[in-house]
Amino acid sequence: IDVFIDISISFGYSTVAINYVVEPQQKKQEIPKPQNVSDIFDKFPVVQGKSSPVKVLNRLTIIASDASHFRPTNEYKSFDLVAVYPKTEKLFHAACMTFDVDIICIAVAEKQDTTMRRYTIANAISLMEVCKGKNIIVSSGAERPLELRGPYDIANLGLLFSLSEGDAKAAVSTNCRSVLLHGETRATASGVVYTMKKPKTPQKQEEESPISKKAKTELA
Repeated sequence: IDVFIDISISFGYSTVAINYVVEPQQKKQEIPKPQNVSDIFDKFPVVQGKSSPVKVLNRLTIIASDASHFRPTNEYKSFDLVAVYPKTEKLFHAACMTFDVDIICIAVAEKQDTTMRRYTIANAISLMEVCKGKNIIVSSGAERPLELRGPYDIANLGLLFSLSEGDAKAAVSTNCRSVLLHGETRATASGVVYTMKKPKTPQKQEEESPISKKAKTELA
């Protein structure tokens, strides 16, 4: 894990999510306990080009082929992000309408044959057209360090998928931050509003000298 994080930092990523994938075969689910991120490093390394350390999160991805496979429990609360990968169209609609998740995963390379790359591009373009390029994130799904790519490479991939330049950049930046914020509000049921009192500044009292008062009297 530390190698993945080190390489991600070298690419300029400021946040890394460790993904735990669960594919329930029965109604009873075995949800793993995520590793405490503080056990990975004694001191978290600083992100390249920034002064702040990397932020490491735990993500749970449920591969659901039946509605009973996704049943949020207390174990879900141990994760910063919760994602679902619906295997059927019916479950996809359910995920969009009723599932309380941060990410809905779609495998654009579903047809595993010699034309997989063509299906990947075609399916991705169809997705972009349906979503109009909005609220899309692109994650690596990397299982080996060499499979990681930098944010600029990912943004260029978004252009190949018919995203605009702005939407392609958002897929690896602002949209990802929105997902993190959604994960925080999901963990608190309905969200939290943070308020901060603005410090009161002493009112400036204009003190007039006798000379200025006399000048005003004369002008009047």
